[in-house]
Amino acid sequence: MYAEERQGAIAQRVAAAGRLSVTGLADEFDVTTETVRRDLTMLERQGLIRRVHGGAVPANALHVVEAGVADRSRTRTGDKERIAKRALRYLPPAGSTILLDAGTTTAQLAAALPAGHRISVVTHSVPIAARLAGLPQVELHLLPGRVRPTTLAAVGPETVLALAALRVDVAFVGVNGISTDHGLSTPDAEEASVKRSLVLAARSVVVLADGSKIGEEHTRRFAELGEIDTLVTGGDADADELDGLRATGLEVDVA
Repeated sequence: MYAEERQGAIAQRVAAAGRLSVTGLADEFDVTTETVRRDLTMLERQGLIRRVHGGAVPANALHVVEAGVADRSRTRTGDKERIAKRALRYLPPAGSTILLDAGTTTAQLAAALPAGHRISVVTHSVPIAARLAGLPQVELHLLPGRVRPTTLAAVGPETVLALAALRVDVAFVGVNGISTDHGLSTPDAEEASVKRSLVLAARSVVVLADGSKIGEEHTRRFAELGEIDTLVTGGDADADELDGLRATGLEVDVA
């Protein structure tokens, strides 16, 4: 089957089923998951489907493009815990300042911060701030802005302006998708602006992403691969995708 024929068939299958996974499509068409992701990227550019976490939905199914924080907190919990614990090796020395992006994996990192390690934490995430508030080793700074119900994170001009005035040692950033072609991406424009500001505010950037995010691409790119230092991911990430990321010079640390 030619690529154009396969892509047309995928578009029809997604329209009929409502939602299909990358792995399911790879099995059905007997191709690699990387090939399916490229097909989905092409179909999304044509406006025929929309890519979502782990698969695709019809182009008009906008309400399911981005999962809420409550839903995401119940998925891949074990992977996220392992990634967070692995990311502790990139924690700067005591007395340093870090940025914690909103997200369920970065929330696991907040929960894993060592009790004896004095550190300043800046975040725009309400759940992370609530988790860290009152801990004796943490000097907590909560960024201003409008709180999005989907992510429970502050966004908007106030948040971006506050981040522009900061310079921190390490930013731990979450992502909806990371790929060699599209860099780091997320579905929402306001979230992308804040994530962009997080990257620019840090001397070092560490991205935390479970294996399902590797090779995924979303509408709003907020950083190029060359702007981040390290990716910490899970053992189930696609090996070919990871090799491609390493080939760009990115440090990839598999938990």
